[in-house]
Amino acid sequence: MSSTALDSFLDKWRSRWPEWSVAAPFVAESQRELAVAWFALLQEFDDMLNTGGDPLPADAKLAWWGEELRSWAGQRSRHPLGRVLEPIRAPWAQLAEALPDLVEARTAALDAANAERALANYAGAVAAVEAALFLDTPGKDTPRKGAARAVLLQTLAQRLHETGVAGIPRSLLEEDAGSAAQDWARQLLKGWGTRVPGPRARRVWSSLARARLAAQAAGKPVEATPVRTLLRVWWAARG
Repeated sequence: MSSTALDSFLDKWRSRWPEWSVAAPFVAESQRELAVAWFALLQEFDDMLNTGGDPLPADAKLAWWGEELRSWAGQRSRHPLGRVLEPIRAPWAQLAEALPDLVEARTAALDAANAERALANYAGAVAAVEAALFLDTPGKDTPRKGAARAVLLQTLAQRLHETGVAGIPRSLLEEDAGSAAQDWARQLLKGWGTRVPGPRARRVWSSLARARLAAQAAGKPVEATPVRTLLRVWWAARG
């Protein structure tokens, strides 16, 4: 597997999150490439969750990824991202088992509770992998209660950003379709603090995603200037 193939996946994620150039120094240098590789993988899953049109190609990719992740337990990766991620002993099989939930989660949720339930198992699996990926020694910065919820809220926010109406619970659309997107953004923000549980890499990325959602909730463009980004990630990185 060529380094060019790996770089294409890493660069694709960086192009979607240009703020990361400011945020990256708040992650330990030894974990920066690992963090981007992991987030690039999650973006692949987000794309399959939020696909439009014919879902069959995305379903086939999810099935392939399920097999791929299971093979990582035996350190037999085929995907370029596996070059970075596979050497880490993490619960890859648990994540593989959760991927089919993304197919079901594409269906428009009836309400907020339904939207959260649909992705709860997946978010828990992601949080479990992150705990293994980013904890240097047992007991250091141990995962805290709520790490999975932080993943869940960010996944739902990304779904809203990418799919619009398809990512909004039906109950909000029925109340007021015109303001439903902002209403859903505000609901997601209620439980999403400026600092979240979990490893530092997640906390830093979460702060960037939260800023985007807050702007959507307010009906304004996100203010992602270097100074504002610096302040956000500094606060988030403190833990």
